[in-house]
Amino acid sequence: MILKRFEVGGFMSNCYIVGCPDTKEAVVIDPGAEPEVIIAALEEADLKVKYIINTHGHIDHIGAVKEVREATGAPVVIHKEDAALFENAHENLSMFVGSQLILDPAEKLVEEGDTLTFGSNHTLKVIHTPGHTRGGMSLQMDGLVFTGDTLFAASIGRSDLPGGNHRQLISAIKEKLFPLGDDTVVYPGHGPESTIGREKKVNPFLR
Repeated sequence: MILKRFEVGGFMSNCYIVGCPDTKEAVVIDPGAEPEVIIAALEEADLKVKYIINTHGHIDHIGAVKEVREATGAPVVIHKEDAALFENAHENLSMFVGSQLILDPAEKLVEEGDTLTFGSNHTLKVIHTPGHTRGGMSLQMDGLVFTGDTLFAASIGRSDLPGGNHRQLISAIKEKLFPLGDDTVVYPGHGPESTIGREKKVNPFLR
């Protein structure tokens, strides 16, 4: 598996490229900014994008969707509960950072339990983890999980933004992410990676 992480934009959001070394098919997760950097990395690795996946619909995670979609021709994926954020500058928070980001609708809407396959044998399982946004989701595969802005190393996502709910956020982490197992590697939407086991022990919001 090819896994690349980029910190993009002023919010230092994590964008991930996950690729299959055999087929060169890949997914891009949370292209939040600096599309030229993401596109150059895809070209350098000779990867063809099957899906552009957004863990949720905030500006710092969808800001480069338009350019990456145009460059790759790949369909965009988001949870059905966050689909409307593509067309709402208030709820996608772009209006608060001096822009009015409106995107064309996502081509594919997903929900709890759906799967996204790419390459020869790679599957991402959709886990609905609301609380940061209504349609926040995590993506599980092969001993790791991409958690968006649900769970960070020693922290959790904000729940005081439109669509946020602190109780839902804590419940999603404890009931849906903790059971993935202590050795599961956490790749969050901001900051360094962690593990489920480490977060159980040290995360002050979850003890």
